[in-house]
Amino acid sequence: MEWLRDHLLWVKEEYKRKGLGSQLLKYIEKIALESGATISMLDTFDFQAEGFYVKNGYKVIGEIADFPKGHKRIYFAKRFDY
Repeated sequence: MEWLRDHLLWVKEEYKRKGLGSQLLKYIEKIALESGATISMLDTFDFQAEGFYVKNGYKVIGEIADFPKGHKRIYFAKRFDY
């Protein structure tokens, strides 16, 4: 495997802002790295987890405006340099 494709990372509202999401993401990235991945790719919407992924080292690589109407879908990537 050369990449990690995160299709769904969801944390119940009562557990948000306690570091659990970042811990889960780091654990998934660790497994991917140990399996030979060099990059992680994912997407989200601007009303969901945009700031979370930026905070965790992901860079915006593209977006679709008005998808859904009035919002945007954002695509991220993160290279494993560690």
